[in-house]
Amino acid sequence: MCGIIGIVGKSEVASALYDGLTVLQHRGQDAAGIATIDGSRLRLHKARGLVRDVFQRDDMLKLRGRVGIGHCRYPTAGSEDVGEAQPFYVNSPYGIALAHNGNLVNADAIREELFDGDRRHINTESDSEVLLNVLAHELQIQERMALTPDHIFKAVAGVHARARGGYAVIALVLGYGILAFRDPHGIRPLVLGERDTAEGKEYAVASESVALDILGFKRLRDIEPGEAVLLGFDGTLSHRRCSEGHAHTPCIFEYVYLARPDSMLEDVSVYKARLRMGERLAAKIARLKPDHGIDAVIPIPDTARTAASSLASDLGVPMREGFVKNRYIGRTFIMPGQSERVKSVRRKLNAIELEFRGKTVLLVDDSIVRGTTSKQIIQMAREAGAKKVYFASAAPPVRYPNVYGIDMPAPAELVAHNRSEDEVAELLGADWLVYQDLPDLVASVAEGNEKLKQFDTSCFSGEYVTGVQNDYLRELEFARSDEAKNLRRAS
Repeated sequence: MCGIIGIVGKSEVASALYDGLTVLQHRGQDAAGIATIDGSRLRLHKARGLVRDVFQRDDMLKLRGRVGIGHCRYPTAGSEDVGEAQPFYVNSPYGIALAHNGNLVNADAIREELFDGDRRHINTESDSEVLLNVLAHELQIQERMALTPDHIFKAVAGVHARARGGYAVIALVLGYGILAFRDPHGIRPLVLGERDTAEGKEYAVASESVALDILGFKRLRDIEPGEAVLLGFDGTLSHRRCSEGHAHTPCIFEYVYLARPDSMLEDVSVYKARLRMGERLAAKIARLKPDHGIDAVIPIPDTARTAASSLASDLGVPMREGFVKNRYIGRTFIMPGQSERVKSVRRKLNAIELEFRGKTVLLVDDSIVRGTTSKQIIQMAREAGAKKVYFASAAPPVRYPNVYGIDMPAPAELVAHNRSEDEVAELLGADWLVYQDLPDLVASVAEGNEKLKQFDTSCFSGEYVTGVQNDYLRELEFARSDEAKNLRRAS
């Protein structure tokens, strides 16, 4: 899970890329980078850390140019080493810098092909470097000194033919412009925008529309599944569908947790989708537990607040802010390492005792993944004097790993894997636990949008739209385990 942005402007773009990355920071807190084109030179700065810490004044002054891309990273493939911060760069052909959000499920096979057949060496464990070199090879075999959009779109078609998984890509091609494309299923999001200036039209692409909003770009549309868009240095825009015949299946977890509520993805307001999640969850609670006796609905800050507000309204129960959040602690879901997550929950949240003492409370969260956070929060509610603690998840049980760019852990570390809802409730220490039903989640997002017929729901259903082999899942299970991550840190 990463945030990416690219701008073709009429003036210097480094500060705009910086601002865009700050509002995409929720998508990745491990590392950040910006690449710009300054004449015939590529300017690049990247490092581990938050956007505000990676880029100092001197760094920004060096990032000259009117065209550039940016990336903020949370590692889902590869290691947490600074060498895997993005954008990646390769000098042949033409000079290409690439920023990528997602995950390739056949990266190992492609890595071998690149070495044995294409004579390209991959220097990191990152699938993003694999993707960059596939693109570079497909551009190189066009055998043209002067590429046309047609040649570039043929190269993207070649990438789609070789790469499997969920990916959104923004690449700088020196001498030509910014190339942006999505995987054939449109699993990972990518939004296109434009802005009129006195010097002419500027274009931007980003993971979420909120990055366009804060920069004053008008959201034009989502880049289509399998589509490539070429934003030329001369201000031209060319586009083509480079892969056909695949179902459009955007990741539904974007709406549950990943995206900001003020974003629009696939012409769906994330905020409204979460309101509908709360409404449908309220209907289920009223059906299963009509005499619920709930005194207060308390959201777990921040993502669950929207769903909790509509849930409370439909149940006729007041919503109360029972937890105060420390704004200077990162999102625990994307905190590197389980021990860090455990420590960070208590640092991040503090209970307001008067909202719990002697009450039956319904805690609402967007989802339950490992259960680490939920278990501690339930315990905090009890310590604050709650009579009963119910827990509601705006998403269905997460029982399977996500292989398309979200760092969900190995199945054994998912609290709902191979457990019933009653068993999960007991493990978490809740008096009662209720999950959203998957059909209700799908309906919450798709309501009123005729083009959304299917979603990637793999972490809930175990059904993978690209087809995933069991050996890959076994390798992924170990790679995402805390044991493997500790071994990588030790090496």
